[in-house]
Amino acid sequence: MYKREEVDILFSYLSGGQLPLVAFIGVMFAFVATCFFIGKLGQYLPKDIGRAYAHDGKLSAGKPRGAGFIFILVFLASALLFAPVKMEIVIYLILVFAAMMTGFLDDAAKAPWGEYKKGILDLVIAVLVAVTYLKYNDNIVTFATCGRSVTIPVVLYGILIVILIWASINVTNCSDGVDGLSGTLTIITVMSIYVINELLGKGADFNYLMLLFVVCILGYLWFNATPSKLLMGDAGSRAMGLFIAMAVLKSGSPFIYLAVAIVLILDGGLGLIKVALLRFLKIHILKNVRTPLHDQVRKVNGWSNTQTVFRFAIIQIVISVALIYVIKMGM
Repeated sequence: MYKREEVDILFSYLSGGQLPLVAFIGVMFAFVATCFFIGKLGQYLPKDIGRAYAHDGKLSAGKPRGAGFIFILVFLASALLFAPVKMEIVIYLILVFAAMMTGFLDDAAKAPWGEYKKGILDLVIAVLVAVTYLKYNDNIVTFATCGRSVTIPVVLYGILIVILIWASINVTNCSDGVDGLSGTLTIITVMSIYVINELLGKGADFNYLMLLFVVCILGYLWFNATPSKLLMGDAGSRAMGLFIAMAVLKSGSPFIYLAVAIVLILDGGLGLIKVALLRFLKIHILKNVRTPLHDQVRKVNGWSNTQTVFRFAIIQIVISVALIYVIKMGM
């Protein structure tokens, strides 16, 4: 029979509380399990065929692709085992799994899925996130830099959430073209949101998930650092983009996305804007700029892969640190 103290501890954990030791074990489990399973199963992943139009794209040909399938599954298992979760969080985890699977099926397909097919799937996931978020959360948006809040009409807020989710998935996906780049930038972005949440006392039910997500990416980067042994593929990048958007939503200050993910936005987003304007409006911009920007700096400016990752990361860190300081000063 349980002692009263043991019952209280068990009830606290199951009802939403969390023991520090359990949290520590969860983080260590997520990292070690990611490294173990990628090391053991990475060789069985689909093989990359190289990208014809990307700078040095042919160098990735033959490498295992779709490692996101492994580290996202480890993240999901870690979250269910060690994080105090409720129904809202369970739905988000299911949608992260869905984003990962759509990417993995594309990675494994003999012919890449078309843009419209992936776009429709992204839209479905984005709508489900918006509906879930608005069911369990209010429609008040806080501007973290000044502490002021506004109430946005539910329908309008839902549309904005869909745009945020769709954009985050796609800019993160497009930034995945250099060993370690999108994973490193995602870590910086997610940890920036985590620090801001801790300062503002927000996102209590999501913050630990961010730590688990980050250490799973770190486990992947152990194998993806230049020269990489395998690639995350769409299975990883699409799930990362979705998770970033959900994390910034749970902060209650979604507009901080523009700062904490600015490098991802510029790197992956400029190409999307460039293609969309040309295809639908016949407007040709950035004629002399290669997109994604990581191809521009490598091919035109002569940066190495390592320089690209470090310099892009440094830019994002500086911007995130400046934002965090502004938010702290405004408290």
